[in-house]
Amino acid sequence: MKTINSIYALSIRELKITYRNFFDLISIFLFFFLGTVIFVFSVGTNNELYNEIGIGIIWTLILLSNTLSLKRFFQSDFDDNNIIIYHISGLSYEIIALTKIIITWIFIQLPFFVIIPLASIIMNISLDNLKNIFISFLIGSCIISCITSISGAMNLLNKKNFTIGSLIIMIFSIPVIIFSVSIAKSSPDLLKSQINILLGIMFFFFAISPWICGLCIKISLQNK
Repeated sequence: MKTINSIYALSIRELKITYRNFFDLISIFLFFFLGTVIFVFSVGTNNELYNEIGIGIIWTLILLSNTLSLKRFFQSDFDDNNIIIYHISGLSYEIIALTKIIITWIFIQLPFFVIIPLASIIMNISLDNLKNIFISFLIGSCIISCITSISGAMNLLNKKNFTIGSLIIMIFSIPVIIFSVSIAKSSPDLLKSQINILLGIMFFFFAISPWICGLCIKISLQNK
């Protein structure tokens, strides 16, 4: 019961922090929207081209937008020692990381379900496969949240160069983008197998992310 109460308290605190940093969230979505507009102005109104590469552009902008949220994961709690207080209250570092992944996914990834159709309309992308796009994003966004958490935890070990975290996100997100774009354009015969592959990647990262984050936090606290 104590653990559940601690998780609940941590979740409520994360919600309050997210509300206070509302303009940080707006900046993430504004970055995505402006990136979409810039591509439209630079490429022009070539509908055939957008139908070919538009979904890939959207996923690339989602990936770049997520790099803006790197410091949201652990840095502030690490600097003010709140992460130690969470641990003393009965939560393992792995549970802390998992809770933060879920909260961050809710507030950063879920709003993209509204923004993606708008970006598709701006780019004149066919909305026939919108269902497949949402399925791929639902799975892929969970993976990106896990990867971002790993990058945020690794940044605790290297405060001099935060670009390493962004590079980690981009490298490990390559398979996610490949299969997510494939699902959006996939034929019914291949759809199920590609979804299963993406689900496998999601469960893999969902399993290892809390442990890697917990290990990085422990090492960072020892070296603090």
